[in-house]
Amino acid sequence: MLLKNTSTRFGHISVLIHWLVALAVYGMFALGLWMVTLSYYDTWYHHAPELHKSIGILVFIATIMRVIWRVISPPPKPLASYSPLTRIGSKLIQLTLYIVLFGILISGYLISTAEGEAIRVFGWFEIPATLTGQGIQADTAGVIHLYLAWIVVVLSLLHGLAALKHHFIDRDITLKRMLGYNFDKK
Repeated sequence: MLLKNTSTRFGHISVLIHWLVALAVYGMFALGLWMVTLSYYDTWYHHAPELHKSIGILVFIATIMRVIWRVISPPPKPLASYSPLTRIGSKLIQLTLYIVLFGILISGYLISTAEGEAIRVFGWFEIPATLTGQGIQADTAGVIHLYLAWIVVVLSLLHGLAALKHHFIDRDITLKRMLGYNFDKK
C-alpha cells in the first residue's frame, strides 16, 4: 500500500482525505440547505445544527491535515501533456478551493460561537468561543458562509468536470491518479 505521494501518483492518504472532505462538503451543503427550512417544532431543528457544527469541525481538522500532508508529501508533478494554461488553471482552482473552504469553516465557527457558546463535537471535545459580542457577527458570518458554500460547490463541480474532461476527452491519467490507481501493476 502506497501511503505517500510519488512524482507520478497520489498516495492512499491523499486520496482518502480528498474524497472524505469532498463527500463531507457536499453532505454539509445539503444538510445546511435542509436545516434552514426546519420549523422550531421539528425534531431536527436543534439536532441538525449540532450535527452540522460537529462535522464542520472534523472537516476543518481534516483540511488542516490535508494542507500539512501536502507539505510532507507533495502532490505528483503535472503531466507533461498539460498546457501552460491547464497548469496555471489547476493551481488557481486548487488554491481558490482551499481559501474558500477555509473561509466556510471559519465563518461557520463565527456563526456557531457568536453567543459565546463552545462547539461540542459529538460530545468528544469542545472548541471554545474566542470571538464573541461583535454585534451582528452571526448574521454577517452567516451571509459569508452561505455564499462561500455555493462558491465551493460550483468550483468543485468545475474541478470534477475538468477531471472528467481529462479522462474522457484528453484520455490522460489525471482522474486515475486521484482515484488511487496503481500504474505500477502489471
